[in-house]
Amino acid sequence: MNETGSSSNRALLAAVLAILRALVRVLLRHGVPYPVFSELARWAYVDVATREFRLPGRKQTRSRVSVLTGLSRKEVQRLQESPPPARAEDVERFHRAARIVSAWTREPLYRNELGEPLVLAFEGEGASFSELVARYGADVPPRAVLDELVRTGTVERLPDGRVRLRTRAYLPQGAEPQKLAVLGEDVSALIRTIDHNLTAEPPDRWFQRHVAYRGVPASAVPAVRELAGLEGQRVLEVLDRVLAERISDPAEGPRRRVRLGVFWYEEPDGDGAGAGEGT
Repeated sequence: MNETGSSSNRALLAAVLAILRALVRVLLRHGVPYPVFSELARWAYVDVATREFRLPGRKQTRSRVSVLTGLSRKEVQRLQESPPPARAEDVERFHRAARIVSAWTREPLYRNELGEPLVLAFEGEGASFSELVARYGADVPPRAVLDELVRTGTVERLPDGRVRLRTRAYLPQGAEPQKLAVLGEDVSALIRTIDHNLTAEPPDRWFQRHVAYRGVPASAVPAVRELAGLEGQRVLEVLDRVLAERISDPAEGPRRRVRLGVFWYEEPDGDGAGAGEGT
């Protein structure tokens, strides 16, 4: 291996270690021991090698997957015949609730003249919560959706039976399964974006930016954090409206999944040196 390749591998392994440290913190907090993580990693290695590392024009073989992953052919066969270890229904449950809340804040039928989400009757003629769920919640009973949204603090049931939206996004509280499922979706999407941008030519790279500063006074952080939340929500709602309009066009050709994520992170700064770290 040449010096450039060796340096790249060292940088890659350092990046992986940083990712693993953050991930292991989550796993240990939720009581997931190493043997369980090891089984997940083995399954993922075999799945990705099988699906994405075929030789052009040739069928992927267990022998090649074994060579790529370093696992025995017997272990490759076992893992290929095992079902995915994750619960897809948790991801779908999150997306279903998120679609309903998004439509409530986006669609004119469910907003007043100021653009604010309406307080909805649970059922009845015109715009109602049951009608909203029927449109955007797939084949799920409105009562079950309401119970979920009330439980997570996303909506509240008023004394007269109407339903009021309390937050403009579905954000489950605590260690809810569907909230943890999004950990996989968001982090996976970010890593895939970085992977794409490492190899794509400049015109084909995807938007990937961040702003970071060291030495920010702790007293200034709450106001900046609030501003980031407001501006981030504004950008996401604009994209939500644009994308909702585009997917409704039946004349369009091939389809793609798209995602834009916005997040805030902070931690203690040891040396206190004030400096930007790039955008």
